[in-house]
Amino acid sequence: MTARLIRLLLFAGLVAALFGFHRARTNRPQRVDIARERGILLVGNGSDPATLDPHLASGTPEHHIFDALFEGLVTTAPDDPDANAPGAAERWQTEDFVHWTFHLRRDARWSDGTPVTARDFLFAYERILTPALAADYAPLLYVLRNAEAFNTGKITDFSQVGVEAPDDHTLRFILKGPAPYLPSMLKHYAWYPVPRHVIERHGRMTDRVSPWTRVGNYTGNGPFRLKEWRLNHYLAVERNPHYWDAASVRLNGIHFFPIVSDATEERAYRDGQLHATLTVPLAMIPAYRQTPDCRVDPLLSVYFYRCNVTRPPLNDPRVRRALALALDRQGLTDNILRAGQQPALGFVPPGCAEGYTTPRVLEFNPELARRLLAEAGFPEGRGFPEMEILINTSEAHRVIAEAVQEMWKKHLKVRVGVRNEDWGVYLESQRKLSFSLSRAGWVGDFLDPSTFLSIWRTGDGNNNTGWSHPEYDGLLDASAREGDPVKRFELLGRAERLLLNELPILPVYWYVHTWLKRPEVRGWPPSVLDSRCYKAIHLEAP
Repeated sequence: MTARLIRLLLFAGLVAALFGFHRARTNRPQRVDIARERGILLVGNGSDPATLDPHLASGTPEHHIFDALFEGLVTTAPDDPDANAPGAAERWQTEDFVHWTFHLRRDARWSDGTPVTARDFLFAYERILTPALAADYAPLLYVLRNAEAFNTGKITDFSQVGVEAPDDHTLRFILKGPAPYLPSMLKHYAWYPVPRHVIERHGRMTDRVSPWTRVGNYTGNGPFRLKEWRLNHYLAVERNPHYWDAASVRLNGIHFFPIVSDATEERAYRDGQLHATLTVPLAMIPAYRQTPDCRVDPLLSVYFYRCNVTRPPLNDPRVRRALALALDRQGLTDNILRAGQQPALGFVPPGCAEGYTTPRVLEFNPELARRLLAEAGFPEGRGFPEMEILINTSEAHRVIAEAVQEMWKKHLKVRVGVRNEDWGVYLESQRKLSFSLSRAGWVGDFLDPSTFLSIWRTGDGNNNTGWSHPEYDGLLDASAREGDPVKRFELLGRAERLLLNELPILPVYWYVHTWLKRPEVRGWPPSVLDSRCYKAIHLEAP
């Protein structure tokens, strides 16, 4: 029997087992069946959130939970989570994309019944921009006039920032330049309101550790409210009776399970413990793609490695370029990932915005990579210091890192290790630059290339590379002031080409989202921004 035939038989057996699981799982009550009857959605979330404070978060596990607990001025539409729908604001208007007026709902309430007012948003924006809070996502508000100056301490009077609340139900923005994409941006949790009356009851505005985020104190304005958080077990939310659109909420609750291992998560799904997973083990993607539960959705996201440019030899652009040129991205996507991912030949994913073309300048060129490494003083890899790739705990990240290890060993004769850390520790290591190379992924926060390019600005809380370039910062500043969309995209394109020349990051591939969802889960359309309209999701009999 040939090896190919053996592989085909094993593959067929796995597919048959998966379909057999679908037939058999209804023969006995399972956790998903019991939860469905109670109206509780059970989902994998990858890890526990590092924080429940929207102003201190910066990751996907937090994002998914905040979508349930909070609502911005603009929110996700039930039939298309990437479209803009009225949220805490029932309407808005602008004439020049610089001056915006938002009219808040008079029936908007916090989960403790307190009215949500424009002054809550004003407090939230002052809080996230206050330097003492050191919020990673503060730069997302730099579209506001003088927001950057306030956040960097150049001015100290918040009234000079381009936002005001003339009354409890009106919020006005003055931007530093035209931003037609502002409504999409406002759906990000950095723009959510936070409950001033709760935060100040439990401490100061800028406290990074505060009892306000504990169960019993926690107050949001979204369709659900925090019910329970058992660390390393699950986080539970329940319907918020004070939510302005509570009548449209179809679930009674959601349980988010912090399952770090994708293999463990898949087993939990197969055993009837989850309605939906966060991902699928790489080795099982081909088999699961033959089943009706597998979803492969487009995603506006890029997988890459951060380089700590403050550490030799990664402070040398020739070394960084050599590492980038020795990456066989096509081989990785074809032979290991196998779900339709595309090799990242630039940084901004294609389709980010109509009219913007990503510079596709990266290539697989081992010969040039070896020459550059030799020019940098490491011919045939000799003398190259030991380095590690930092990953957050995940089988998939380890498999990818080990493939990259092998590429660099084969083509450059350099050796790198792999170090995994749990989510919160991994984030802190990145912030402190306690790494040489670090795995990372970035999902667009809104539909515009600036959401990918602005994080590499000097001092941005998500930069975490030590890289700084005045020309790059200048191009971003000029693009923010440019009213002509064609000229603006030209400026952003120049910035991206500069980034790809300097390479403080090594793009690997552009994502798709591969995950599992049971057929009884309805009202969950795909989202390129990985957004979820939880109030539209519901469970039906399978």
